[in-house]
Parts: sequence; C-alpha cells; structure tokens
Amino acid sequence: MSAVPRPWLLTLAALSALATLSTNILLPSLPVMAQALGSSEAAMTAVLSLFLAVFALAQLIVGPLSDRIGRRPVVLGGLAVFIVGSVVCALASDLPLLLFGRALQAVGVAAASVLARAAARDRFEGPQLAALLGRIMVVMAAAPGFSPLLGGLVQAAWGWRALFVVLVLAGLALAAAYVGIVGETLPAERRRHQPASALARGYVVLLGDARFMRPALATAAILGALFAFFGTAPLVLARDFGFSALQVGLFFATSVFVVFAAGQTAPRWASRWGGPTVLRIGAALATLGGLTMLVASGAGLAGFAVAVGIFLFGMGLVSPTGTALALTPFASQAGQASALLGFLQMAAAALLTTAAATLPGARMDALALVLAGGGLLALLSGAAKLAAAVVRAS
Repeated sequence: MSAVPRPWLLTLAALSALATLSTNILLPSLPVMAQALGSSEAAMTAVLSLFLAVFALAQLIVGPLSDRIGRRPVVLGGLAVFIVGSVVCALASDLPLLLFGRALQAVGVAAASVLARAAARDRFEGPQLAALLGRIMVVMAAAPGFSPLLGGLVQAAWGWRALFVVLVLAGLALAAAYVGIVGETLPAERRRHQPASALARGYVVLLGDARFMRPALATAAILGALFAFFGTAPLVLARDFGFSALQVGLFFATSVFVVFAAGQTAPRWASRWGGPTVLRIGAALATLGGLTMLVASGAGLAGFAVAVGIFLFGMGLVSPTGTALALTPFASQAGQASALLGFLQMAAAALLTTAAATLPGARMDALALVLAGGGLLALLSGAAKLAAAVVRAS
C-alpha cells in the first residue's frame, strides 16, 4: 500500500465523502431553511429522505454505465450534475425547487461515490484493497464528523444559501482533482459492452451470490444504522443534553477520531485473522454499542458518548472490510457490484433513518434500538458461511 500516492488516495476519499458532506453540512440549518422557505420542520426531512432515495436508485445506473464507457466520463458528468443541483438549491425560493435541486445533487454524488469504490477495485484486490478502503474511510470520516460544524459556521457567517455555494466549490475542486490526479482507471479492453437485459441478469447473479450478498448486507446494515445516527443524534444532543448547534458540530468532530482508529485497525486485523472474522468482530461491537446506549440512558451524556464510541469503532471495522469482501471476487463488473452495494447501503439508510425517527418512545431509546438492530443484522449477515464462501472463491 505504500505505492498508493497520497493525492490519489485523498481524491478517492473526497469523492466517497461528497454524499455525506452534502447531507450533514445542512443538518444545523434545517430549522432556519424551513422558516425561510415557509415550510414545516417535519416537511424538511424530505431534504434528507429524497436525497437518500434518489442516491440509492441512481447508483444502479451509473455503476454499469461506467463499466461500459469508463469511469472518467461518468465521474465528471456526475460532478457537473451535482454542481447544477447545488446552484438550483442555492437559488430555491420554495421547498419543491429545493427538493428538485437535491435530487440533482443525489444523482451527481451517486456517480462520485460508486466510482470511487470501483476505481479502487480497478487497481487493487484482496488485502491491498481492504487496506486502501480502510484508509479511504479514515479520510472520509472527516466529512460526517466536521461537516455539521462547518455548516453551522458558514450559516452563522453568510446564511444557509452559502452552504450550497460551498458545495459548488467542492464539486469544482473534485472535478479538477479527478482529472489531474486519478484519471481513467478502466482500460478500454476491460470494459463491458452488454445490453440492458444482460445488465439486469448481472444484478440477479450478484443478488444470488453469497460471496457478494453476505458482506454487502452486513455493510448496508451497519451504514444504515450510521445514517440513522447522523439524523437522530443532533436531536438527542439538543433536546436531551441542551447542546447548541456549535456543540453538536463539535461532538461529531470528536467522534471522527474513533472512526480514524477503527480504519487504521481494520486492515491490520484483517491481515492477521482474515476479513470475515474482522467483519463479525465489528458487527458485534456495533451491536454492543446500541445495547449500551439502551441500558445506559440514565447515565447522561457520558453513557451516550461511550455507547456512540463503541458503535462507531465497530462500524469502522465493518465498512472497509465488508466492502472489500463484497467487491474482490467481481473484478470484471466492479462498477455494477459497487452500484448494487451502494444501493443496498442507501436503501438501508433510508429505512433505518425512518425507523429512528418514527419508533415510539424517547429518541435516544429509538436510536439505541436502531443501532443495536443494524449491528445485529450485520452480525447475522457475516455469519460463518461467509468464511466458507470466501475460502471457496479463493
């Protein structure tokens, strides 16, 4: 892994992080945006849920498209759509126009996120791929950690519309970095020219292949729980502990260091014990984090913080390990496999975020159940048969 240039690594990490940045930077500003657009705070949740739904579906298209025509035109086209969507959001005068802009943003970041994983798979496999994905995750962990803090500071200085100006600048910078640093990673001789019926059969094959589905479902469950945490934790911190928007941002920023530690640990443990074992350890820790939050709700902020730390460390083990296990056997259709993986992740994110917002009872208890449930689903998906499937594949 020492041969991977740092600018190349950082560019792929930034592409992967663009979706989370585009969502989390808005979190502190949603009440202000609702007031400015004459909408309710409840209706503003569509700004998040619509984004996740379009993001999930768009990945199913951009992945196989990139397998056919190459990564470069799809990434750059996606970033162009993202920039246009950000401009529409910045100029929006009502909620429907804002949602239209958010849908365009979601289409654009789908290309960026899917093809960052696919580009990594184009160049690496096995332990090298797992280590690269772990390092990408370490870098991109800054997006969910620091973007709410950045969003709060930008809104305080220039208003909520400036958030979308920041996203426009991010899209332009990423396009320039991709052209200058990464470029095309899928040579013409490795591209797959196949009709739509063959693409559909490709998805069916992936859905029926345990080598893909077990780690993919584990990763989807754990990242779905993570998005539920993103959507619910600010409310818990504000209502239960009296945090200001700035303090919420600082809490997320400090949580980044837990993910950093997990991302550095995952490849070392995978080389020692194997990816399937690390996946199960991470899923067990994520489950423990949710259960800790449930039983420690009376311990105040300290109990909440400890539970969050346990969950995030487990998530940081599962995410790169499960992604590497899911993509490694499918070099010839990396874009399609990455697209289906991303679809499953965003579908789980939409489902578990909705569950955390609608379950009865206190928000912290609802979040705890979702975190524990996501971890348990990941643990069940990464059960012993996964190891057997990987051994057979090797």
